[in-house]
Amino acid sequence: MDPEAHKEFRKYTSDAISTLSWDADTGTHVPFRASVNHRHHTWAKTHFSNPELFLRPQSEKEIRLIVNLARQCGKTIVVVGSGHSPNDLTCTSSWMVNLDGFNSVVFENCRELQLEVEAGIRLYQLADELEKRGWAMPNLGSITAQSIAGAIATNTHGSSLRHGTLSQAVVGLTIMLSSGESLRCSATENDDLYHAALVSLGGLGIITHIVFQAVPAFNLAWKQEVVKTPHILDTWKKELWTKSEFIRVWWFPYSGRSIVWSADKTEEPLCERPHSWYGGGLGRFSYELALYFSTWLPRLTPIVEKYVFSMQYRWEEGPTGSAVQKSHEALTMDCLFSQLVNEWAIPLEKGPEAIQRLQTWLDGDKDNKSGIPFTPKGVYVHAPIEVRVADTAVQAEKPWLDQSCQTGPTLYLNATLYRPFLRNPPEWKRYYNAFEWLMKDLGGRPHWAKNFISTSKEEFWGMYPKMKDWVELRNTVDPHGMFANDWLKKNILKDEEETEITQIKE
Repeated sequence: MDPEAHKEFRKYTSDAISTLSWDADTGTHVPFRASVNHRHHTWAKTHFSNPELFLRPQSEKEIRLIVNLARQCGKTIVVVGSGHSPNDLTCTSSWMVNLDGFNSVVFENCRELQLEVEAGIRLYQLADELEKRGWAMPNLGSITAQSIAGAIATNTHGSSLRHGTLSQAVVGLTIMLSSGESLRCSATENDDLYHAALVSLGGLGIITHIVFQAVPAFNLAWKQEVVKTPHILDTWKKELWTKSEFIRVWWFPYSGRSIVWSADKTEEPLCERPHSWYGGGLGRFSYELALYFSTWLPRLTPIVEKYVFSMQYRWEEGPTGSAVQKSHEALTMDCLFSQLVNEWAIPLEKGPEAIQRLQTWLDGDKDNKSGIPFTPKGVYVHAPIEVRVADTAVQAEKPWLDQSCQTGPTLYLNATLYRPFLRNPPEWKRYYNAFEWLMKDLGGRPHWAKNFISTSKEEFWGMYPKMKDWVELRNTVDPHGMFANDWLKKNILKDEEETEITQIKE
């Protein structure tokens, strides 16, 4: 054990329990990789915290040592990966565990195209490992910086009516409970814990291993085109979401236009994506600077958005770029700079109504035709508003806290607000309150990791039929509340459900 690490370890233990770190198999101490004075922040630098200890285990034995010691000392544990969750789900003043050093491939099943990996592996690393074997992920979200465990813990998804969320590709997992016991879980083994842990919110234990179901590697031929937004509404129930395997829409409310991005598997040779105006240094800086000025003069926002749209995509309707890329390259995108992100899942059939009512509100809503009980005066928003889809209705049993729709296809509407040079846009809270009111009115549920601001515990319990089961199971597997983090207490655990953290004497 590193002397400095052992020094930190000794602060939290005593002679009576110092044997926790002794590994009889190797005749050495299990490393306790702890550091103090760590300053944690989310990727967008919207939330910060100062954990008492920042721990970076590199083996299952090290993780178990952390869990056993935390139990002895009555500490809360929060696991963090890339910090890409926009809200404060990963913030804590207690112990923070990062699994970046626990990211290896454990086992491969070439016949079934399954790969077992340690849970700290990032999605881009997993994509590389799959590519080495001629495999790929069946679907992906917009980025691959997240750890696999973090991505499924918050129910990451892509955009395709032929695919569900990322959790749908997880056929097995291993979770370490607060007792230090590790349980393997699947649809046939510890199935309740499996379906609870597929969207765990970090509240059940530490997921240590994932068994991922891959598919044969494939390339995607994608194209994007400029259309007027009414065309989106006209084709919504026709071919819009079914003409290709992967489809997403970027809606630009001030331009009256949208971008339709579509992709299908292909045997064509690779062809790189076209130049992106705001993907380059000058365009990116110019866009951020213009948005920064608009935070001081909000009325500039529509002008900025129209200009950027014309520079990035051109104004005329029609094709505006295409490429042939490896699947994990085609499905991801540049998210630019710091942002607030508020995404909700609603029934796909409610999409046209959602877009029309929100557009009406953004246009001034003089006669309150939108029905939204917040004034739009002085509210200016950024573009695009991202429109994506998924179909998880085919799953035999869904994750208990899966926010997608229970009986049919799901629409994900994502209201992004950029934070140019880390400055929040004015009136962002009123915009998000209005947006969330509309989403609730349409039967929506927020993305667990994003910046929802108005949803109460009571509303969450009403949204999820399996919430009571999830909380009861959580309290069973973690009776002393080691993983009952501040975020869970604020958003889900009712006062009578909160488990007091107590120091256990063994």
